[in-house]
Order: sequence, then structure tokens, then C-alpha cells
Amino acid sequence: MTVERPLDGAIGDVRHGARLGVLDIGSNTVHLLIVDVRLGGRPVPSRSHKLTLRLMRYLQEDGSISDEGVQALLSAIGECAAIARSERLDDFVVMATSALREAANGEQVVARIEREADVSLDILSGADEARLTFLAVRRWFGWAAGRMLLLDIGGGSLEIAIGDDEEPAMALSVPLGAGRSTVGFFKADPPSAADQRALRLYAKGVLDDAVAQVKPFGRPEHVIGSSKTIRSLARLAGNAMPGVGDADRAVLTRAQLDDWVPRLARMDAGSRAALPGITPDRTFQIVAGGIVLSEAMRAFGVKELDVSPWALREGRLLQMLDRV
Repeated sequence: MTVERPLDGAIGDVRHGARLGVLDIGSNTVHLLIVDVRLGGRPVPSRSHKLTLRLMRYLQEDGSISDEGVQALLSAIGECAAIARSERLDDFVVMATSALREAANGEQVVARIEREADVSLDILSGADEARLTFLAVRRWFGWAAGRMLLLDIGGGSLEIAIGDDEEPAMALSVPLGAGRSTVGFFKADPPSAADQRALRLYAKGVLDDAVAQVKPFGRPEHVIGSSKTIRSLARLAGNAMPGVGDADRAVLTRAQLDDWVPRLARMDAGSRAALPGITPDRTFQIVAGGIVLSEAMRAFGVKELDVSPWALREGRLLQMLDRV
């Protein structure tokens, strides 16, 4: 599979500007992001188109994606690819994460998508997801952040990375995504106390092993959370503090998180949608995401984290620009 597939030829001289696009096929959404870039300049979003898919609900008992799920994927990808072509991009990449990577029929589904949607898929490993997200977060917070620990909760997996540079010293992915955890542990909405305890115990076991892998790389000076799940939780439970320029700095403490998660767990999905920060596409998985984040912060001894507005898509766009 190719990494980049230009729609209108390779990137030329970006000193005068170029338009790049990335289509992210995640476990929860299919999201197209288009940005205008120039050499040395900040990427400026010009268009965003997102479709809620919740691919986990299409997984069958054998771990394969159902025919209905494949059709939903093809429809969403085709719609986003048509928009990308209409924008006459200088470069365009379509990337897929854990939902397609780990599906039992993933190879067949990828081949069908490439054939019928006329796109070339870049299938990222979990470590690749962590590295690209770490790059985006480093660029956002800068070198002053020092050694960073990144926690990024997607639909299918939790990415963890630590390091002093733009390339993390350690990057790993564990099966603790908000959607995966919801489908795997919660039998009802709202979830029972027993199901919540089961998820916490499972997360603790997985995270104990992750902590052992990360510990040799030293204590972080700055802990960052990224992804829509964490941004949603921070908007609901966190603090907005003065940042650089006119942007607020979003900070979420473990105490705030642990105060809100039990309250969220007592509501059904429809009630959660009325809360600030909880978008309709996150209502069904926000409780599991909150539990996973709480256990991750506890496992790594984190009392508070900063929330990054940039994540995987921005990291992939930055990588595309850096390769010019």
C-alpha cells in the first residue's frame, strides 16, 4: 500500500502554499480534514467533513466486519473522497487505524475499499498512531514541554508515548479504546456497577504492563491527553486556564474525572448528550473512555493533564509537509 497518493500530482513548491487532505478511517468516525499549508507556516484548516460510523457495532462474533459494515464504510469513504477530489488537493492520504487493522477480514475489506472507492489505504500500526500523535502534540506544546507522556484514547485502542524529542523514545498501543471497551464490557446503557468494575480491573492489568514498558524512559515533565474522548471529558469536567495568545489552556485533573465518571455512568446515552462537551457521536462510549482514562492516570501516577487540540490527523499532515 502506498503512503501518499496525490489526486493532482505531487506537492510542488510549498513556499507559495499548497492544500493537503487526510481522510482518517477510525473506529468511531470517518473524518476528512483539509488544510492550507506553506513552508514554515502553521497548517490552517479549510474544510472538515465527518461521518459517525461506530465500526465496532458491525463486528461479528468471529471478529470480522459484517457486509452491512463494509457497505457503510464504502459509502462514507466514497463521500469523503468525492469531496477531496472536488477540492483539487496537492496531496491526499487515506489512513486506517485499529478497527480495520485488527478485523478478521481486514485484508479483504481493504482490498475492496481500494478497488471500489478508488483510494489507496495507509494502514497504520498502533505504534505508528502513537508516534504521529506524539509529533502533533510536540508541535503544539513545543520544546518547553520537556519530556512528554502522551495518552490518546481512540475508539479501538489507547496509544501511549513518551519522549524528549519529536520522535518518542517509546510508543505503544493497547486494546483499551472507548468503543472497544464499551462493546466488550457494557451489557446495558447505563452500564451496571459490576460491568464498570470488570472494565476497571481489565484496564488495570493491561496498564500495569504498559507502565513497566514506559518506566525505564524516566518520569515525564508534562502529561498530555489527546483525542475527541479526552477533549469531551475535559470540556465537561476540566478547567479552562489562560493560554498563549487568545487560546485557552484546557486542564483535566484525576479528581475532576473521578467525580464526573460515576455521574455519567448513571445516565443513559440520551441524557449525556445534553451535557456540555458530550457530542452525540460520543455519548455511548464516554463512560468507558472516562474509566480507561482514570485508570491510565492512576497507573502512571498522573494527577492532571493538559489537553491537546491536535492529534493523529494533524500529525499525519505534519509528516506529509515535513517530507517535502
